[in-house]
Amino acid sequence: MYSREESQRIKREFWVAFAEKYPRKWVLYDTKIKDFSFKFFVDNKKAQVLIDIEQRSEEKRIAYFEKIEALKTILEEEFIKDLVFEKNFTLESGKTISRIWVEKLGVGFSNRNNWDAIFDFFFEKMNALEMFYLEYDEFIKDIE
Repeated sequence: MYSREESQRIKREFWVAFAEKYPRKWVLYDTKIKDFSFKFFVDNKKAQVLIDIEQRSEEKRIAYFEKIEALKTILEEEFIKDLVFEKNFTLESGKTISRIWVEKLGVGFSNRNNWDAIFDFFFEKMNALEMFYLEYDEFIKDIE
């Protein structure tokens, strides 16, 4: 088991190595929709690529989620399979958000032998989600 400091150092090295392998600007928080973001997540059990919809207004949050859900067939047939859609996902903080994600189980950042598999998973899945978003962003943004 690693100390907290050692774990943080390894995690920093992990993200630097990822950026070096795939040096590009990701959409992430630059969706032009407030509180709607793409995220990478990794711990010692899994890696995930996520869309988090975190609007304070439950009505808006659900509207954005349902827009993407309406495109689910296109998303899965043309861009990315095995997505999990959860309209009401509760964070550890207790906050309820909507989350859409895909994950790779059995990998972790502290095992350097997993890094290439995680990096490739991150690149492939996030790239697919971004391509989908860039093609359908006008439809998704139009919730009024």
